[in-house]
Amino acid sequence: HARDTDLVTLCEDKCFKILANKDALFNADGNVNVTSNPNVLGQTIPYAGEFGISKNPESFASYGFRVYFTDKARGTVIRLSRDGITEIADKGMSDYFQDKLKTTTGSIIGSYDEASGSYNIKIGTEQTSFKERVNGWSTRLTYRPDFAISLNNEYYSFKDGEIWEHSNTTRANFYGTQESTTVTP
Repeated sequence: HARDTDLVTLCEDKCFKILANKDALFNADGNVNVTSNPNVLGQTIPYAGEFGISKNPESFASYGFRVYFTDKARGTVIRLSRDGITEIADKGMSDYFQDKLKTTTGSIIGSYDEASGSYNIKIGTEQTSFKERVNGWSTRLTYRPDFAISLNNEYYSFKDGEIWEHSNTTRANFYGTQESTTVTP
């Protein structure tokens, strides 16, 4: 994933930043000096922590300088930002994700909804939503897309080959089925 002038590279068990058109020279004290380099790819710098995207690239979603993904092997959900790796599953849902990720055999679908500011993740038949503004998992969603994406601040999901826009005025109607809406404090 291209971010600024670097590449974020997510492997099964590790995450790296690869400098593009530059290289890093390390001083004896461990500080980095960046220098220009005519090579296409420069130094590979690992992010701290032993996390990767496992075998689920479909869980990847990005918005701005943040990327989100799951590490099924370790039973967690990750946010990679400028300050490094954060286990966002630990924001009140670590047991849930450990159990869900351990038992799921299907795809783990991740998407980012720009309009609501949330990372949505579908594991099996359940979908949950993480919001930065509340720094936690704010809701469970009733719709279960095959894939979803934001484009120009509009959130679209795909189900059975059909595209659905989520900013329409009909509330709680997903894929042609009217649902009821409730709030439980």
